[in-house]
Amino acid sequence: MESALEEIEFLALSSNRVEVLGLLAAGRCTRTELADATGASQATLGRILSDFEDRSWIRHDGSEYVATATGRLVAEGFTELQEILETEAKLREIVDYLPTHAMDFDLRRLSDATITVPSATRPNAPLGRLLGFLREADEVRAFSHTFNEQALRVVRERVTAGDQRFTGVFGRSAIEALADESELRRQLEALLAAADAEIRVREEGVPIAIMIVDGVVYLLLRDENGVLRASVDTDDDAVRAWAEDSLDHYWRTATPLEPETLSE
Repeated sequence: MESALEEIEFLALSSNRVEVLGLLAAGRCTRTELADATGASQATLGRILSDFEDRSWIRHDGSEYVATATGRLVAEGFTELQEILETEAKLREIVDYLPTHAMDFDLRRLSDATITVPSATRPNAPLGRLLGFLREADEVRAFSHTFNEQALRVVRERVTAGDQRFTGVFGRSAIEALADESELRRQLEALLAAADAEIRVREEGVPIAIMIVDGVVYLLLRDENGVLRASVDTDDDAVRAWAEDSLDHYWRTATPLEPETLSE
């Protein structure tokens, strides 16, 4: 009997094998249907089907082939492994900046996320993508250890114009950083005074920077020096549910930001 690693190698070395097993795990197919779907020659298909039958992954039923229970198990497991590796490859460049200690969801939920990193020609690409979302959003909810100057300005303009609702929970250090700069303090005071804005401050801090912009979850990823290294945005349901639950937790453990605490 071949080892599990040898069986994985057997499948992985042929995209045709992977595709044929996946098709048969999904339903019955004739040899002609398999050829049409994969583009494989009849000779190649013959070898693949024979190898699969030897392993009891498929069975021949009249003119059709169908996966056995163990064949479906292999197909499902191999597909899952492929998805894991595809997600890992996508996140590899940014994994050092992901605050995974605060991210209570399966990382595979980020497989379809958009990852934006700075480049030589677009050093502010991650922030630029967020600002584009903010300029169009009807509702913005945030919990973060920072509040970027440009994001604050866009939110303040939209909220005070009556075009946006804003809810935010920030760590004390983020609020103090804004209050230390007179122009930023005025921006924050104007936002705080708006009817459609609610801001709370959390003394224990917030270990992650998240914005929920309408239905999109936006993560800003910084290194240990506070330099913005990437952004990740996704409309995945599980990630959004996690973000909303986290916001609720930080909101309940924070207190309203009072205007007088911003005075010089």
